[in-house]
Amino acid sequence: MSASPASASRPPSLAAWSRAAADWARTDGLTWIYLFKALAACFLALGIAMKLDLPQPRTAMTTVFIVMQPQSGMVFAKSFYRICGTLVGLVVMLALIGLFAQQPELFIATTAIWVGICTAGAARNRNFRSYGFVLAGYTAALIGIPASQHPDGAFLAALTRVAEVVLGIVCAGAVSGLVFPQFAGLQMRGAVRARFSSFVDYVSASLAGRIDRAQIEATNARFVADIVGFEAARSVAVFEGPDSRMRAGRLARLNSEFMTASTRFHALHQLMNRLRNAGTHGAVIAIDALEPYFKEIAPLLAKSGEPVRSAADAAHAAAQLEAYKAELPRRVRATRAALETHPDAPLLDFDTGAELLYRFIDDLHAYAATYASLAVDTHARERWVERYEPKTNAIAAGVAGLRAALVMMALGAFWIATAWPSGSTLTLNAAAVCALASSSPDPKRTVFQMAGGTLAASVMGMLAVYGVFPRIDGFPLLCAALAPFLLLGVFMTTRPALAGYGVGYCIFFCFLAGPDNVMHYDPTSFINDAMALVLSMLVSSVAFAVLLPPSTPWLRNRLLADLRRQVVLASRAHLSRVRSHFESGARDLMFQINALAQNDPAARRDTLRWLFSVLEIGNAVIDLRREVAALPADARYAKATPWRIALRAMCDALTALFERPRSDRFERALKATSEAIDAMQALLTALAFAPPRDERHRLQRILSQLHFIRTALLDPQSPLEPWTGARTDTPADAPKGVSHAA
Repeated sequence: MSASPASASRPPSLAAWSRAAADWARTDGLTWIYLFKALAACFLALGIAMKLDLPQPRTAMTTVFIVMQPQSGMVFAKSFYRICGTLVGLVVMLALIGLFAQQPELFIATTAIWVGICTAGAARNRNFRSYGFVLAGYTAALIGIPASQHPDGAFLAALTRVAEVVLGIVCAGAVSGLVFPQFAGLQMRGAVRARFSSFVDYVSASLAGRIDRAQIEATNARFVADIVGFEAARSVAVFEGPDSRMRAGRLARLNSEFMTASTRFHALHQLMNRLRNAGTHGAVIAIDALEPYFKEIAPLLAKSGEPVRSAADAAHAAAQLEAYKAELPRRVRATRAALETHPDAPLLDFDTGAELLYRFIDDLHAYAATYASLAVDTHARERWVERYEPKTNAIAAGVAGLRAALVMMALGAFWIATAWPSGSTLTLNAAAVCALASSSPDPKRTVFQMAGGTLAASVMGMLAVYGVFPRIDGFPLLCAALAPFLLLGVFMTTRPALAGYGVGYCIFFCFLAGPDNVMHYDPTSFINDAMALVLSMLVSSVAFAVLLPPSTPWLRNRLLADLRRQVVLASRAHLSRVRSHFESGARDLMFQINALAQNDPAARRDTLRWLFSVLEIGNAVIDLRREVAALPADARYAKATPWRIALRAMCDALTALFERPRSDRFERALKATSEAIDAMQALLTALAFAPPRDERHRLQRILSQLHFIRTALLDPQSPLEPWTGARTDTPADAPKGVSHAA
């Protein structure tokens, strides 16, 4: 039915205007607030620097745009690490100037080595910690190279440069924290709620059979990005205030427990899929025995028929999960006792599924309890010593450092050979660009974009310096004249596709056209500096494209090998914190590989398959090791017993397989796993062996983990599938399980 002309011409209501204004405030309004704050901090730093007669107020302006971020926590974190890096770089550079001020070749070489070490450290570390390494190297070049030409005034020049940098940091932090602050902690609350709800929906849909493998892969890939992003946000939120610091341990725990729960659920879901794919009579019996329990999980994650959303709802879900977990062992024993009356019942499949179910309920309860604890300021769950452990390939970090050192040495040699007046700018900027871009997934593209932004800044800077500055007088007019030029660059930084251009424009517009207390109009020097800046970026871009570029398969293969070696970590690392290191390291590596393969869906899918295989087998190995470690001191559990020897042989075969997958190593791992299962069954069925019920249950859990490892090795959807051949994990060739005390 069409609207009448009268209703069509009726003006929007006040409520409609309010909704539109609120929507604008949440989107474009935040962008305009950030633009205003960036310019306010820039002009504040510029005005104070001029009032204090600092020699280069443009350095304070540049620092503002380097550290400015939409969220206050990011500004505080970046500022903290920038100050630390600046002070370290200052001390190192004063030492190098004192040693090599009269030998320019040695000075450039040692500076390049230091910059290379710092660049490698930046690539090795993640988040804003890497920024401290970047600044330690960049500040050494920024202060030392100009000061080396006048070593008698090096100390004073270094101190004034540090003062200008600190001024820019303080102004950026003050404006970000006091003027319409945007806190990462507030956004984290929304992220926690959204992720918990998303996981609950994923579990419910998977258990109801409403999700296919493509959706499973997409959901898990999103979870990986959420985990890494959550840790990045948590690391900056602690700088914002006491509220975030009081919950920092619980937030870290929440991330760790989410990783464990999602891995456990995936393992349980995969085991059930393997049983369904087997299609045998025994598999059907196991499925029929386990599925009633799965149907009971979804209602536990709801309150009054609605899914859990808030922390208060999570407390209700945690209470229901705790009660369900307490009753589950008794009910599972009753179901198993009924299964034992069937001669073809696959007891080992049932035991493995029941064990994974119990562990998943336990992990899900811990996750819900931690989420619920966020509703209060202090809680016992805050005491959490395990932390997210990012993984970066040491060879890739070394290559980044070597690349930066070589570029700086080459441009330094060019400067010495040609005596180009802007050679110092050329050399120090190459050091900064190589360090800043080393952690980017596509540094060649990033540096090239920065070069484009710098070229635009050179043109606009020339218009500002020679067309506008001579016609104005006074600080207010100076700010009004600079505002349009700077707004263009800041706006580009708010658009992901233009961020590289915006960063280059903002930083180097300030470097080239930033005003001084006494202006010196020297077009030749301006053009030389602009050429040096663009040339240094183009050379750095070529270096990233030629010297072992990260976009080539070598880095992905190295990271994929590191991902597989997480199974080695699971087998050999100390048990105290092995799970958090294993879980976070695997997902961090997955995130890095996905960033390198953004336009290669096949590579991303292959990496996800390896992640699933690593997580399934690695977690099973960790569970197995913990069960073995908890056994009492008894001769039957000694390291020299046949079943312990078989377990060690299996772990060694698994680590060898994942270190370098080959068909012969796969066969060896599969054989070792089967032998370990046989040895455990022989122990459990020994006539003279009658351990207490708790010990027997622990041994049964070890057997279940061994069986799960075997099914994971034989999974036709795993990356090991090319070597499984025609094998199938059916009751005909799988162990049947053993009885245990009820």
